[in-house]
This record gives sequence, structure tokens and C-alpha cells, in this order.
Amino acid sequence: MSERKEIIVTEEDIKKQKDIINQMAILNKDKYLKFHIETYGCQMNVHDSEKLAGMLTEMGYQHTDNLEDADVILFNTCCVRQHAEIRIFGRVSQLKELKQRKPNIILGICGCMMQEKEVVAAIRKDYPYIDMVFGTHNLFKFPEILQEALNSDTTVIDVWDDNSNIVEDIPIRRAEGLKAWVNIIYGCNNFCTYCIVPYVRGRERSREPKDIIDEIKSLADEGFKEITLLGQNVNSYGNDLSQKVDFADLLYMINNINGIERIRFMTSHPKDISDKLIFAIRDLDKVCEHLHLPVQSGSNRILEKMNRKYTRERYLEIIEKLRDNIPDIAITTDIIVGFPGETDEDFQDTLDLVKKVKYDSAYTFIYSKRKGTVAEKMPDQVDEDIKHKRLEELIKLQNSISIEKNNEMNGKIVEVLVEGTSKRDSDKLTGRTRTNKIVHFKGESNLIGKFVDVKIIETKAWTMQGELISEQI
Repeated sequence: MSERKEIIVTEEDIKKQKDIINQMAILNKDKYLKFHIETYGCQMNVHDSEKLAGMLTEMGYQHTDNLEDADVILFNTCCVRQHAEIRIFGRVSQLKELKQRKPNIILGICGCMMQEKEVVAAIRKDYPYIDMVFGTHNLFKFPEILQEALNSDTTVIDVWDDNSNIVEDIPIRRAEGLKAWVNIIYGCNNFCTYCIVPYVRGRERSREPKDIIDEIKSLADEGFKEITLLGQNVNSYGNDLSQKVDFADLLYMINNINGIERIRFMTSHPKDISDKLIFAIRDLDKVCEHLHLPVQSGSNRILEKMNRKYTRERYLEIIEKLRDNIPDIAITTDIIVGFPGETDEDFQDTLDLVKKVKYDSAYTFIYSKRKGTVAEKMPDQVDEDIKHKRLEELIKLQNSISIEKNNEMNGKIVEVLVEGTSKRDSDKLTGRTRTNKIVHFKGESNLIGKFVDVKIIETKAWTMQGELISEQI
């Protein structure tokens, strides 16, 4: 297993991967080989899977949803929560019988879990039928790793501790031609005490503005209408660049790109929200009126233990300023219940903050220990029954607020980007408003990919029903 620090990827390293892709494409011509990727975790992982799919496609493989048909199967893993690791190992165990029936199939595990040494050791010991293991920092090296796995009788393990520079021009196979994820910054410097991301994704590394702009211009040329800028903390963008450019500056640059109609981004850390960024959201016509702003707790005592670097008072000031400048903005959040030492009073502070902010929706989680984090060893771990009761109370409160917020939309006409046919009702189309709310309505399939005006006629906690008013010109 290769473990290296401060690795600089050279042009020669990148050329080697491109050469291997070309060699594999020639070898695989007319073989009709197929690949299957299962992705766990955040949007960063989803985008990484798009890169893996892009490289596989250029090597002559075709995507399949059927495991039985696949010649290469990849699990792109997440380690943020224990439940995800349990699920992944369960899925990997199920593939042992498939490997026995199809010994030539290539099975690989990659992603954040692979940055944990004990996980890699467990795979080596308990899952010898896995053909390749690699992490987040050397994803660009996948063609070489796959080639080695195809010619090896043992598990190929290639995990880097870090990667000091960003590799551009990795092929990407996006799932659709309407909306696209675009990474702008990798890694995280915040070290929240419950979070393992800085240890598995490394320190913050911003992409050069030109590389981001060139990618988005290419997406616009391909017909993409909406892009979502990705980063563990997009608000930190540019801090490590020699060029003086921050996240708000980047938004202004992207707003000028012809063809892109909507700009979204996630995730934002409250400690780095600036007035300049708030004014950019307000003033730029393509930046959508939606902000995901994780609060995690409404208790100052717990926020300090989490190392979040802001107070509830500061957070509420940000919310007030956002709504003063952007009255129709939708605000969503993440909240953890049952953090070590959380008392009933601390939890009541969280409920009180939720009532004050009135989030459009919230992703709520029970705290679970993550090996290697500071919080893992904190005293006063909260009883599981108490955690679940608090979560139920929080969800009940937030659902009532979500319904209340959505009810305010009744009778209003909103712009919807039509994304496709509703999964639950094939007679209806589905899309999202600028505030990221899901709307279902009746319409012809030729509207998919277009912007339409829809009148809201019925609302629920998570979705809304509407009727088509007009197609925008």
C-alpha cells in the first residue's frame, strides 16, 4: 500500500493515465464491456463517480444498472456516518458469490472509507476477492490501477495520504444533460470535532478560476442550463490561491457565462458568510435564491464543543441579513442531535433556533461516533433512546414549519426548470423552482429541459402540485 505525503502530480503522471486510457480503448474495441458504479455519501462523491464513469467510458466500457452484466463494479464509499460503512460492507459481502461465478469480473472499492487504514486492513484480511482499492486523492490514477488489477492475482491497493495539487481534464460522464456538478474547492480546514472529512479529503485546495470558467463554458456549449458549485466549504474558495479572488468574485465571473441560466452552490460554512457574498446572491440574476447553511446545533455550548467557530447569535444575524436583502430566499440546514454532553436545555436551544429561523427544510441526524475524530472520545455520550426521542421531536417541529412555508406558495406563479417525468406519477412532469422546491404538474414531455411558469395549487411538506401557465420564451 503506497502512503505518501505532499505528493505533486506531474504532467508526466497525467500523460501516463491518458496513454493507458487510449491503450485500453483499443484493446476493448468491439468487446462490449460494461461497468456499474454504486455511490454513497455527498454530492462530492457523486461527482467523483461521474469522473470514474468518464474514464471507464473512454476506455471502452458502457454503463449498466445490472450487476450481473457488469465487467467492472465499483463502490464509491462514504465514511461520514457509521451506517454508511455497515451498508457498504454488507453490499461487498453479497458480491462474493458473484465473483465465484464470474472470476474475471473486477471488483473495486474507492472513496473516503479507503482513507482509513483500518478499513483497508479489513478489506485485505476479510475480502480477498476485491481486486482494487484506492482513495480520494489519487482518483485520477484510476486507469493505471484498473490496468494493474486486470493483470494481477492479488488485491491492488493504492491509497495516498494526500495530494498537493489538483488534476484537471479528467473525463466526466454526467448522468444528465441539464444540470451539472462542478467542483471549485477540495478538502476542508475546519476540523469540526464530529467530522472526519478533513482527514479523508485533505486540506483545502481551490481550483484556478480559469479552469472552473472553462469547464462551465463547455457545459453551456453542451446545453447544460444549471450548475451547482461544490466544495466542503465553498465560502473558503480562493484563500489558498495566489490570485486575489474569493467565492463572491467567482460567482460574478460565472454569472456572465452565456447559456447557463441557474447557479447553485453547496455547502456554506456560517463562519465564512460575508456581506459581499450575501450581496452577490442578491444582485446576480442567475444565482438562485436558496442557501444551505448548516447550523448543527442551536446551543452555544454545543457549538463550541463542535468547534464550529460561531455562536447562535452570529448565526441568527446572518439569517436576518439574508432575509433583509433577499426576502424570498429559501434556507435549509443540517442539524445533529445527541452530540456528546447535549442536555435537555441544549436541545431546547436547538428547537428555539429552528422556530426562530423557520427553515424551508432540514436534514436531521443522530450523532454517531466516528473513529479518529475528537468527539469520539468525549465524555457524556448521550443515551440512544434520548437521541431518538429528540430526533422525533425535531422532525415533527421542522415538518410543521416546512408545511407552513410551502403553504405560503399557494396561488403563486413560479419559474420551474423541468427535469423530467415524475417518478410517482408518470402522467406528470417534475422540476424545481429557483428556491429548490420540487413541483409536479401536468405537461407534455417536450417541455423537459425548458423553463416554464407554473401556478402552485397544492402544497405538502416536501413537494408541491401545480398547473402549467406558460412556457418561457
